[in-house]
Amino acid sequence: MSESNAIATEDNQLSRAERVSQLQNLIDTLRIADEIANQGYLISSSELADLMDVNASAVTSRGDHWSWRNWVISRVRREGNQILWQLERVDR
Repeated sequence: MSESNAIATEDNQLSRAERVSQLQNLIDTLRIADEIANQGYLISSSELADLMDVNASAVTSRGDHWSWRNWVISRVRREGNQILWQLERVDR
């Protein structure tokens, strides 16, 4: 079974309430990203990975400047052993 078919089958097996809950979690994540961008907060690789729901290595391997959903992610600086990132909203 292809990956897209497996995802479609998995989505069909979720109840409406579960799908709505997933969407609510997505909205919460996007609001957090907006707050981080609007306030100009810098976040670590592990915090960004948590926000994106990926491994920290997936964040650091993308380079210094890349896009995620509605944000441009930029590597700003290193503090000790942490890389700090800034989010900038690109489309309003």
